[in-house]
Parts: sequence; C-alpha cells; structure tokens
Amino acid sequence: MTVDNANSSTQEDHPLLANLGPGLIAGAADDDPSGIGTYSQIGAQFGYSMAWTMVMALPLLISIQSICARIGATTGRGIAHNLRRHYSPVLLRTMVTLLVVANVINLGADLGAMAAALALLLPGPVHLFVVLFGLASILAEVLVSYERYASILKWTTLSLFSYIAVVLVADVNWADAVRGLTVPTFALDNDHTMALVAIFGTTISPYLFFWQSGQEVEERKRRHAKPLCITPREAGPELRRIRNDTLFGMGFSNITAMSIMMATAATLHANGMTDIQSAQQAASALRPIAGEFAFALFALGIIGTGLLAVPVLAGSAAYAVSETFKWTEGLDRKPREAKAFYAVIALATLGGVALNFTGIDPMRALYWSAVINGLLAPPLMIVTMMIARNPRIMGRLTIPGSLAIGGWLSTAVMSGVALLFLFG
Repeated sequence: MTVDNANSSTQEDHPLLANLGPGLIAGAADDDPSGIGTYSQIGAQFGYSMAWTMVMALPLLISIQSICARIGATTGRGIAHNLRRHYSPVLLRTMVTLLVVANVINLGADLGAMAAALALLLPGPVHLFVVLFGLASILAEVLVSYERYASILKWTTLSLFSYIAVVLVADVNWADAVRGLTVPTFALDNDHTMALVAIFGTTISPYLFFWQSGQEVEERKRRHAKPLCITPREAGPELRRIRNDTLFGMGFSNITAMSIMMATAATLHANGMTDIQSAQQAASALRPIAGEFAFALFALGIIGTGLLAVPVLAGSAAYAVSETFKWTEGLDRKPREAKAFYAVIALATLGGVALNFTGIDPMRALYWSAVINGLLAPPLMIVTMMIARNPRIMGRLTIPGSLAIGGWLSTAVMSGVALLFLFG
C-alpha cells in the first residue's frame, strides 16, 4: 500500500472510530458470510434455545484476542514471527500451512456467498460477481494507503447493524429470546453437539489471532512508536486502548451473531424452516416471511461483512507466511517494498476465487475448513499463551493472572470442541 499523511486516518475517522482499530475490525470480520450461514442455521434449527452459547463464548473470545493484541503491541512482532524466534520450525510451518489452507477455503466460501447475495439483489452471473469481488479486494489492499484502508474497514463494520435492524422488524418472542440467552439447554445428541462445535469453531477463529496481533504491530509503526517491551512506561494507556478496542469489537461481533440467531429463530424456525445451508439461502427464505426490507438488509449485510472479512482472511495469511520466511511485511509498506507479502494476499484471494470454479460443494469445503481450524486452534492457543506468559519475550509486560485464566480457559474449551468435532 502507498502511505498518506500519518494523521489522515485520525482526521477522517469519526472520533469514536478513531479510538478503535484492530479489535473492532477483527470482531466484525468474525461475522463473515460463512459465519452468518452458521448462525442462521443454528437459529433456524434450534430457535432461541442455543443463544446462551454466545453469552458463554464472549469472555473467551475477548480473552484470547486481547492476548494476541498484547503480544503484537508488546513485542512489535506478530504471532508467527514470535513462533519463529522462540519455538520449533516444524511447529511454525505446520501452524502456518494449516492457517493458509483454512483461509483459502474460507475465502472461497465468503466470495461465493457475497456473489450469491448480490445476485439476489441484482440478478446476474454469480461467477462474474465472484471474480469482481476478488479483484476489488486485491486492488484495495495493494493500492489504497494503509491509513485510508483502515478507515474504510472501520466504516464497513457499520454493515453489521443490518442484522440488528432485521431483529427489530422481525416478530421476536422476547420472553423466549431472553430465556434462550440466560438458561442453558443442551442435549447430548449429535445435532446439539455439532451445533456447539460449529458455534465455537466459527466464533473463535485462528485467522483473527494473526490479524489482530499483526495490526497492533502496524499501529505502533504508524505512530512511530517502539514496542511496549522497550518502552514499558507507555504501556498503561496503550493496554487500556487495546482492552477497550477488543471489548468493543468482540462485543459488537457477539451482539451481531445473537441478532442473526434471533432473526432466523423468529422467522425461519417459527415457520418450520429448520434446514438452512448457507447465508444467502437464509436471506432468500426471509423474503416471503419477513418481507422485502428484512430480506434486503440481510443480503446487504452478507456483502458488507464479506468486504470486511475477505481482506482480513487474505491479510492474516500474508502476515503469517511473511513472518515465517522473514519477508518484509505490512499493509503500511508500498507494494515494491513488500512484493512477497502482497503476492500472498493476491494468491490467497485468487485461490478463493478459483475454488468457486471447481465444482466443489461449498458446504463441504466449509466443513473441511472447520476441521482444519479445529485442529489448528488448540495448539496455536497453547503456544500463544506460552508466549504471553514468557518474560524473556514480553519483558515486564507478561499478561496478568486474570487474563491468563481467561486465556487458558478459552484454550481448554477450544480443545474440548476439537475433540468433540473429531470424536463426538
């Protein structure tokens, strides 16, 4: 990316958005089109009864994302870079390979969902829309300045309000909704087990770990600030910013996911439609039940969240690969300064585009993406916790005990989810 005036992002952002950044974007990207499909299916299949899982997932998500952000800001390096410096090369390359494969599959699913959603609003060739969305994402990441692009991504998060708006126009049974949020109900059968795996696997995603830590490094560079391990006296305000940014971003993401569940519970489940295979299918099903307005909002939300998630998926892969091979990396770099970094972004995105032309069942592809993420998350989270608690890496700014408890609890839950996925 080219680089504009260092203050441009601050000048152009709304004052609230100016104080938010990597956490907000990571949280919003968590509700990507494939995630929307998962939350829609849960709401359609179970109604309001599984909404409590989002309440349970929120503190776990905040904990692990806060830790990843602190690693980036404190060390001045992303997760893959820290893995390379302090742990086994075999572990590093295994983690990064799994991440890239999962991200390319997810990119393909998200691009396909965006194109299908656009075709619902503007009839046309879906494959052409896939190509156009892919190319637009590549050009934006490569040619637009980092400050401008970060600002665009922040404003794109407003598309998530479309799902909150759908809830407002749907006929939600609020007594049942509150009960679903506050009273856990669960049956030890295959349907509930797979739903639990899907929710946690979709909500706590490894690509967000790499993205948020990498973006915190970018933010320090943009402000010409040294890593916090070198300037620990600056840590107080900066760690508070990271905490607030992550709380806001993950909270926003969680409320959106709850809204999608409630909207589909109130419309699809209430009308006996319990088998939804994709986000665009959920949007189509809303049309005769909730009306044109709700249908259009849902479809536009798929496109908006996809425009946010696709660059995050491609960017997190580029950060991980570049840090592994010691390539110059960062969205604040000009294309000629970080050719390999931007090449990974382009290749990952084009790989996602190509998947839509292979005839592979997109739901089957997402299944395998979930399997890979399920295998990747627990060991990556364990290593992340080891980095965050290591004074040789973090200096005086190792994570406090309370955050460590949250991080290890998140790791334990995701390990259990992975075991359920593989052996349940």
